[in-house]
Amino acid sequence: MKKNGFKLLIFLSLISLLLTACSNDSKKNEDKSAKANDEAKSGGIVRIAMSTEIDNLDPYQSAATDTMSMMDNVYDGLLDTNEAGELVPAIAASYEVSDDGQVYTFKLKKDVTFHDGSKLTSKDVKYSYEKLAGLSGGEAISSQFEIIKKIEAPSDLEVVITLKEKNSAFLAATIRPIVPADYNKHSEKPIGAGPFKFEDYKVGQELRLVKNENYYDQEKVPKIDEVQFKIMPDQESAILAMKSGEIDVIPGISSQGKQQLDDLIETVSAPQNMVQLMALNNKVKPLDDPNVRKAINLAIDKDMIIETVAEGEGVKLGSNFSPSMEFYCQEGLEDTYKTNPEEAKKLLEKAGYPDGFTLELTVPSDYQFHVDTAQVIADQLSQVGIKVDIKLIEFSTWLEKVYNEAQYESTIIGFTGKLDPYEILLRYVSDYKNNFVKYENKEYDQLIRQALVETDVEEIVNIYKQAQTLLTEDAASVFIMDPYRTVAMKKGLKGWKMYPIQKFNLEDLYYTE
Repeated sequence: MKKNGFKLLIFLSLISLLLTACSNDSKKNEDKSAKANDEAKSGGIVRIAMSTEIDNLDPYQSAATDTMSMMDNVYDGLLDTNEAGELVPAIAASYEVSDDGQVYTFKLKKDVTFHDGSKLTSKDVKYSYEKLAGLSGGEAISSQFEIIKKIEAPSDLEVVITLKEKNSAFLAATIRPIVPADYNKHSEKPIGAGPFKFEDYKVGQELRLVKNENYYDQEKVPKIDEVQFKIMPDQESAILAMKSGEIDVIPGISSQGKQQLDDLIETVSAPQNMVQLMALNNKVKPLDDPNVRKAINLAIDKDMIIETVAEGEGVKLGSNFSPSMEFYCQEGLEDTYKTNPEEAKKLLEKAGYPDGFTLELTVPSDYQFHVDTAQVIADQLSQVGIKVDIKLIEFSTWLEKVYNEAQYESTIIGFTGKLDPYEILLRYVSDYKNNFVKYENKEYDQLIRQALVETDVEEIVNIYKQAQTLLTEDAASVFIMDPYRTVAMKKGLKGWKMYPIQKFNLEDLYYTE
């Protein structure tokens, strides 16, 4: 017997809780939404300030979250996500899963076209996902797709994907973009099937997208005509630009920035399901010693970092999981290493470093939030004899040297949220190619493997909580906070939504004045 639907099994309990909690407000929200839509005006340009440069326009070569958030509006996958974290239809109209959990059959929507006017068929889905899976030659581009055994296209509107083994996390991977078969110039001129079309890109300056009038989901055809992403690494410059009317949206603004803009803006704010951490390379000395890693945890005052760097707008963490994913989050771990410099000194002495040591802290200079965090941490670690040398590098260099090659001692970075807990915790599996923390624990590896083949929801949750606890007990890194994301929009611009992943829903934006 086959199962139908667009919800991840492991999300069902969470969603029911969310629906119960929100039921009292649903009618009010519908009334407000209806009123706002009555005032909506078609047309206009939205200019968005982005703090980081685009790493690659090709969705299969990009690794930067900001880039993917921008280009997500150009491309669509088989499925998409809504604000509650549910998987919803995109290019796929429906899907079925076999009883053994290994065969996924997708029915595609009719009359879906790419931006060049060509029709999207199962051939394009097969091409796209085979490329991601490494089935068309070369290595797999995405580890999420390595589980695929074969992909078949019985008809133009049907795709059958067979997995090598049961994998409870696979369905969430199908939000990845579908690209035209045999087209390989996405780095120069991206072509997708999303609500916006690529228009122009000037390196270091701006990315322009224009409304896709022929978008297959006619109810979601954008109301605005054009979006301009302006590359502005310095937030103060973005704030000044917003004051002068040159910018309409700042996707992440500080409390101080909000005060500066005051009554010029409206804001949307929520935890962003991001884990900011001080990643520790577990393979380099002296960080290969658990006592040293625990000492670093004990020396760091996360509450102070949240108060000074995030201006109080952040949730303290104890492991690599945000409480914004409440259903899976192991509570109480944030208190495992309460700030205790004296105890930290004892552990350093036990590890053979009574006078401390020098630690290089590599930080992507493009992210001022991480730079500010590094400076606070450097001061805190100096109190226990650890001299921190902060090394600032561009994010593109960080991706190459730290993320891909693990050539670093410690770093400050944010792990962005995912739709499935497996994709969040996979980062610490010992043989995962981008486990740049170099954490290694056979028990942890076994737990993550077990979660993939488990079918009982409660047991899946229990397994992921055990895995989080192991990361904390081993002091794999310093898990700092999930900072709130506050989006600032000029008054008269409406429709911005918050998701459990960083996603820009540009097709929903509209002006009321």
